[in-house]
Amino acid sequence: MKKIYSLFIINLMLYLSVINNKVAYAEVLSNNFHTNLISRHESNETYLNNINIETQCNAQLNNNTINKNILDESTVEVFSYNTKKLYITENDIELMAKLVYAESIGEPYDGKVAVASVVLNRVMSPNFPNSIREVIFQKNAFSCVKNGKIKANPNQTCYNAVYDAIKGYDPTNEALFFYNPSTATCAWMHQTQKQDTKTIGHHTFFKIKS
Repeated sequence: MKKIYSLFIINLMLYLSVINNKVAYAEVLSNNFHTNLISRHESNETYLNNINIETQCNAQLNNNTINKNILDESTVEVFSYNTKKLYITENDIELMAKLVYAESIGEPYDGKVAVASVVLNRVMSPNFPNSIREVIFQKNAFSCVKNGKIKANPNQTCYNAVYDAIKGYDPTNEALFFYNPSTATCAWMHQTQKQDTKTIGHHTFFKIKS
């Protein structure tokens, strides 16, 4: 009877020991699972933070690239009008000087600045192309342009007039058009309703009446 009782006690102790081990193992698994969840959550947060940082860096890089494309090594002057800015290259200045020479031979200095100002005013206007080259070579825009070329050898006075216009001196009241009433053959120039007219030398500078 004692042997049976002893065996029963031993088996009970072994059984309880197994149960305790299983409980302990389950707690270990639970703790490991919770730890893994926390670790994965922290990893996800780190990954998302890295993505956000990379996105911000890429956005800043794109902004820097855009600014570089607008204001690069070829820019020599900046023309400002209200909140707008026009970045001007040496080629732009050369084209403007040629146009000034061809369109204002024999005109006073202000008349030369006025021609350059009309070009800049057109670039800033939503009704014209947005670059100096496109404004000058726009079809039928200026009579001196023949086959996409301007035959002119501008002197220093023409360059000075261009630079003064770029600096903001505009004697035309922000005109978009000009013509010589005595020699113009374009009927539209004579007949169109004008406003803010200004006569400088032989040219009349104006905007179309709205």
